[in-house]
Amino acid sequence: MDKAIVVKDMVKKFGDFVANDHLNFEVEQGEIFGFLGANGAGKTTAIRILCGLSKPTSGKLTVAGYDIYKETEQIKKHIGYMSQKFSLYEDLTINENIRFYGSIYGIPIKERKERTRNMLNRLELTEYANERIGSLPLGWKQKLAFSIAILHRPKIVFLDEPTGGVDPVTRRQFWNLIYEAAEKGITVFVTTHYMDEAEYCNRVSIMSEGKIVDLDTPQKLKEKYNVQNMDEVFLRIARGEN
Repeated sequence: MDKAIVVKDMVKKFGDFVANDHLNFEVEQGEIFGFLGANGAGKTTAIRILCGLSKPTSGKLTVAGYDIYKETEQIKKHIGYMSQKFSLYEDLTINENIRFYGSIYGIPIKERKERTRNMLNRLELTEYANERIGSLPLGWKQKLAFSIAILHRPKIVFLDEPTGGVDPVTRRQFWNLIYEAAEKGITVFVTTHYMDEAEYCNRVSIMSEGKIVDLDTPQKLKEKYNVQNMDEVFLRIARGEN
């Protein structure tokens, strides 16, 4: 099976500052891969490169089977992206946002209407389709933004700290949507600084000061550091304890 993402010796420098220091990892198709670390660890820089929005200084990378240097336009066609700000237009209605992004993704009108209907039914938002995004609760915006990010059925969806600012119950509901996407074969690459969310991933990498300091399943990481949860794993790593 082809890898969804392959990163070999990726380096990203801004002048003398090294944001990503020789990153090495692979992500399997259909995997939920957690990209963890404190703010400033280099997560967002890496995710921008993987999305084709920035070039690495050096290294070999493929995303969805495409070369990051030569085939960025192909990469953009096969991925979805959602940030903490959700990327939705607050002054447009739910329907208008879906129509806008559906046209950007190149989804034919008939197919887009069917996918829109199915999505609104699944999210129980059909009766709110003509409501402006700005009037919706934060949790609704979050789930809607994720659903729009995978409307075109991408191979990979990148989620950059998508659950910031929402309550634990809503976060758990959001992760149910992530599980559903993974079951359909979509690879989920998620950055977060909530260590409890690491427990929901198939594997996690933990970054510190631009480097990946460990990578494994949550269970194996807890066993390695002899702790009960991922919060404690992160604290052990932050303190430089093995």
